[in-house]
Amino acid sequence: MSSSVGKSLVAVACVVVVGMIVAYAWGPRSSVAAEAEKGAKAEAQAIVRDHMAQWKRKNPARVSDWIKEEKERHKIQPPADNTHLLKGEQGKGHAYGNYTERDILMWARETEKLVVEGSLVFHNATLLGGTIGVSCDMCHPDASNTHPETYPKFQPQMGRVALLRDMINWCIQHPVRGKALAPDDPKMRALEAYILAQRKGVELNYGKH
Repeated sequence: MSSSVGKSLVAVACVVVVGMIVAYAWGPRSSVAAEAEKGAKAEAQAIVRDHMAQWKRKNPARVSDWIKEEKERHKIQPPADNTHLLKGEQGKGHAYGNYTERDILMWARETEKLVVEGSLVFHNATLLGGTIGVSCDMCHPDASNTHPETYPKFQPQMGRVALLRDMINWCIQHPVRGKALAPDDPKMRALEAYILAQRKGVELNYGKH
């Protein structure tokens, strides 16, 4: 075998080895790391659920008391009374014909719970994710001067038409100095619910400044 052929074979072998190393480093190894990260996240979530379950078992009264306590701390508008849906000609075949008083009560409780969760976030700089100790109520006591009934509207500070959630995120990022929330983030949903609830009875008037 000539020396040139031998060198060529060595070069080819080196290329193959390097290719195998790269494939190992960026292929299976990355997927293994991703699976490990996914597993760690699932384990952490399981631990949180377990601790919450333990807390609920040890503090059965406190499970429902947090809603009462938050309502006592802050003025929160109640949800609409839908008991009228059970009266009149709401028999079989009607859109509300199969619902009961228990259903109406459940709707109200679940709706109010989301609003109260929003109040908790609204009045707590830590839950908001702020970095300078600022909470929403410092500028908007009981969600005053938020005017959710005027959205969508053009916001000069953004240079575009904004929805209520856009303005919430603007406030979180600037006065609060936190990170924006995703549209489906439970905190964003709760904040929107609370701010809207506090303007109960106010006529919608989008675009108004």
